[in-house]
Amino acid sequence: MDDGEIPVVMSGDGLIGQIGGALAETGHPMGIIPGGRGNDLARVLGIPKDPAEAVAVLAEHNVREIDVGVANERRFLCIASTGFDSECNRLANDTRFVKGNLVYAYSAFRTLASWKPATFTVRLDDRVPITFKGYSVAAANSRAFGGGMFVAPHAQLDDGLLDVITISDVSKLRYIRGLPKVFKGTHLNNEEVGEERARTVEISADRGFELYADGEHLTDLPAKLSTLERALRVIAPPAPA
Repeated sequence: MDDGEIPVVMSGDGLIGQIGGALAETGHPMGIIPGGRGNDLARVLGIPKDPAEAVAVLAEHNVREIDVGVANERRFLCIASTGFDSECNRLANDTRFVKGNLVYAYSAFRTLASWKPATFTVRLDDRVPITFKGYSVAAANSRAFGGGMFVAPHAQLDDGLLDVITISDVSKLRYIRGLPKVFKGTHLNNEEVGEERARTVEISADRGFELYADGEHLTDLPAKLSTLERALRVIAPPAPA
């Protein structure tokens, strides 16, 4: 692209993630105008959903450097997750008759009806692998996914680390009761929810699962994940002090 030209993506997290991944390590900044169902990266970056207000952010031209996640050599910006989460994401993408963020709630209840716990193995850096039976594993570069679910409320976009959230096996009723907490990030208080942090993460399971990130199918298990530190420049409001 010519000097002075700035690509601006008006879309949801899927296309933003693809273009952001392509621009990583090029030095070219990317602008964002939220235009999807979830808009989670824009939410975390503080970019308004209103198009006029988002354009005003572009005009201010404040540039931030953020990390880019990598899973089996495929890049993403927000949260890579597998297990129950990836099954929900697949169903949400296939659903057309439910509008807006309600599609994520709908897909969760539909997936839960037939869900059976899986056994996951997670290796964080060079630590002893963790094996548990449960619902899901999420490796988070950002804090939110699924239209405002703060599954990894302590994740930072520029720390070079992935926040790893695991959910162990509990009754389906307890799982449902815990879902509203995710929108405030208070689910971490539940004993079945684990939180770790690492530079590299390896995930496998006892049955075949896809790995979804930025709302799209990224790769399949087993998966090895890491980050490209501050590899992408984005136009966004300044990070909170």
